[in-house]
Amino acid sequence: MKNIILTISIFLIAFTMQSQEKQQEIKKDKNAKVVMNVDGICGMCKKRIETAALKAKGVKFAIWSTKTHQLNLIMDERKTDVAAVQKNILAVGHDILLGDGKKLEAKLEAYNSVHPCCKYRDDEIVLDHEVDLKKQKKN
Repeated sequence: MKNIILTISIFLIAFTMQSQEKQQEIKKDKNAKVVMNVDGICGMCKKRIETAALKAKGVKFAIWSTKTHQLNLIMDERKTDVAAVQKNILAVGHDILLGDGKKLEAKLEAYNSVHPCCKYRDDEIVLDHEVDLKKQKKN
């Protein structure tokens, strides 16, 4: 009888410890900070990128910099994930630069839907924006 009680006790302790370990692994941050690089060149791009990111359920904060191309997010990982945010951004026509030098490219149809001044894949338009920025700084 003692052996049975001892065996059951050991089994229950082991099962409880295993459950606690899994809960700690699964625990997701409700205020996760995420940074990603998104292609774009102007204020209209900024608004489009931030709006697309905020449409993902669980994204609380999104700000994109025209200078650094960094999108900073605060999101609830219990409600969304980075892939959902990336999908929204790609859908509005902006490419996402990954850390390993690769990039996720928006479909051509989505890219073509952006305003003509936002064609960040066109070197001539990018150069025009840089010239405009320099003129603004002088004034």
